[in-house]
Amino acid sequence: MPLRERIQTLAASQLFEYSKQDINIFEEFKEALTLGQVRAAERGADGVWRVNHWVKEGILLGFRMGELADMSSADENFRFFDKKTYPVRRTGLADRVRIVPGGSSVRDGAYLAPGVVCMPPMYVNVGAYVDEGTMIDSHALVGSCAQVGKRVHLSAAAQIGGVLEPIGAVPVVVEDDVLVGGGCGIYEGTIVRERAVLAAGAILTGSTPVYDLVRGQIYRRAQNAPLEIPAGAVVVPGARAVASEQGREWGLSLYAPVIVKYRDDSTDAAAQLEGYLR
Repeated sequence: MPLRERIQTLAASQLFEYSKQDINIFEEFKEALTLGQVRAAERGADGVWRVNHWVKEGILLGFRMGELADMSSADENFRFFDKKTYPVRRTGLADRVRIVPGGSSVRDGAYLAPGVVCMPPMYVNVGAYVDEGTMIDSHALVGSCAQVGKRVHLSAAAQIGGVLEPIGAVPVVVEDDVLVGGGCGIYEGTIVRERAVLAAGAILTGSTPVYDLVRGQIYRRAQNAPLEIPAGAVVVPGARAVASEQGREWGLSLYAPVIVKYRDDSTDAAAQLEGYLR
């Protein structure tokens, strides 16, 4: 029986105790996640990102199966207690992933492609997929099931939220060659298309509209579709006036991400500077 069917059957069983065979099925699934052979969401030929529901079911199954275990280091200098099913990911030199010393952590079931650089301290959660040549800078987070493309730079303190539940929700997606500035946050299944640039401090959520000064459009999350940032867009933090009478009287404004331009040669030159750190 294919792995997908075995995971779906096990997830639907709602067992309270699991056999060795059940655990072996989950371990096979988790290894496939870690190797990037299965992933929580994938981009189709039409450019649309679609959820692999069964993969999310398998990840949630692992939490249900796992018992709390002592995962402290052998010398007990670092004390950790977590689900037995999700220990720290084992990474070796053959993986060609650069993990700089200083307290970073990657959970088992996360995929890091060759050429990924991890600057300390950073964290990658289960189900995340981080593609070739991406840099995860200090204090950055890649959340559960987040999909990060090739040659992305997640600058210091960038937060890439994860969407594990509900099962059908598209996770946060950051496509190839995106530059995410320091202190940025991308949440609630937002999709950032290739070559976009988020200036430091930009926050993207499903409930916050994005104002495109170049094209004269406003981007919002639709009922059945996530917020999308167009390819090559340069997004900066902005503000818009509160239109109500009380808002005008108090001089209030609300946070609003603003697209001020689209990527050009000068933007590309600035984005390429971080390549020397790889």
